[in-house]
Amino acid sequence: MSCQDAVSIVESIRRGECSAVQTLERTLGRIAERDRLLNAFTALTAERALAQAAEIDARRKRGEVLPPLAGVPYAVKNLFDAQGLATLAGSGLHRARAPARDDALLVQRMHAAGAILVGTLNMDAYAYGFTTENTAFGATRNPHDRARIAGGSSGGSGAAVGAGLVPLSLGSDTNGSIRVPASLCGVSGLKPTFGRLPRTGSYPFVSSLDHLGPFARSARDLALCYDAMQGWDASDLGCARREPEPVLPTLEAGIDGLRIARLSGYFDRFALPEALRASRTAAAALGAREEIELPEVARARAAAFVITAAEGGARHLETLRNAYDAFEPHSRDRFLAGALTPANWYVHAQRFRSWFQARMAQVFMRYDVLIAPSTPCSATVIGEEWLTLDGERFPLRPTLGLFTQPISFVGLPVAAVPVECGTSLPIGVQLIAAPWREDLCFRAARALERAGVSRARESQE
Repeated sequence: MSCQDAVSIVESIRRGECSAVQTLERTLGRIAERDRLLNAFTALTAERALAQAAEIDARRKRGEVLPPLAGVPYAVKNLFDAQGLATLAGSGLHRARAPARDDALLVQRMHAAGAILVGTLNMDAYAYGFTTENTAFGATRNPHDRARIAGGSSGGSGAAVGAGLVPLSLGSDTNGSIRVPASLCGVSGLKPTFGRLPRTGSYPFVSSLDHLGPFARSARDLALCYDAMQGWDASDLGCARREPEPVLPTLEAGIDGLRIARLSGYFDRFALPEALRASRTAAAALGAREEIELPEVARARAAAFVITAAEGGARHLETLRNAYDAFEPHSRDRFLAGALTPANWYVHAQRFRSWFQARMAQVFMRYDVLIAPSTPCSATVIGEEWLTLDGERFPLRPTLGLFTQPISFVGLPVAAVPVECGTSLPIGVQLIAAPWREDLCFRAARALERAGVSRARESQE
């Protein structure tokens, strides 16, 4: 029972080849059969999903024009509000929370587009982590090797799509939490420009860095999902007041005339062979002959750490004081240290952020798309604590965000896509553009697919 892509599902339902209810029942069957081995889901919403699927079928029988994602099953990271479920944000402390009264805004928009929510997905507690080794809800396992991590913090979102349980999922990305699991699970993900998609109805981690975005198995599915969610919302103070700019119509525009470069230096130094090979393979396929080094990348990552720790620690300080022993052990000390971050460190980090943003604006005067690895390595074994890069030993969990943190630090749009480069496990690259130019990320992603370099791997499960 393989999972169809979203575009195929929509077309088959519109043509009457398959009903939305049949599609949903197959999806729920796959989840029941396979997720016991992967632990991607934390809850199912089967009853509401069946009701929505039946309504889509009824609309088709009435001859109505169906919405763009009609009948497509999807799931969300459990920091999105889903009506009737407690919003866990990966924390066992939230099991007793009152159920959400309403869906998160992006869930509402997906519903309006006809997509069918089938459940919520596992994650690192409070989105602080890159492995989804969750003490309260268990580790999510990689669909290509169950002994390995799925990445995080949106690990359930990456694994669910990578395993073919659902064609689409939603996650969040503060420092790399969409791009890391996309790379390790062999699927595509989008971290949009900061402020592009509203975060209303999601549990926050670091308000000045948090992004929401989709996972999919192809650039076209990713674009279809992204387009359905665009639009300003006054309730999210970080959301920019901009008109939606659909990317699906531009997807096949190609890359002729685009100035594309590969990021080297820092991004080569800390890349293991598979990550370096992925970066170079993508560059060759896109005709990127130039290599450039970004200024002060390591300092950008350090500043992102300071901002993350300070804001995240401040948010959870009271909980740490009152329930330290029940707090996720993989992150509680980091949150506590963040709450004690000196104010002048935070101020300096924000000042440097402005400087780095200006330098990146200069880079994008010369180039349209930049290529970099998504992760320094492919998926590591569950329980692994250390990673050796460039002869140095680093703690694994924070180091998986080595290449993603400096990019989200200044809110740039990124399509993270898998690259076939002869590796036994999946690995991906980041396709990075200037703010508000998601269209360029998608064009480059589609060009890699057309070149036969990028595709979602079939799960071994």
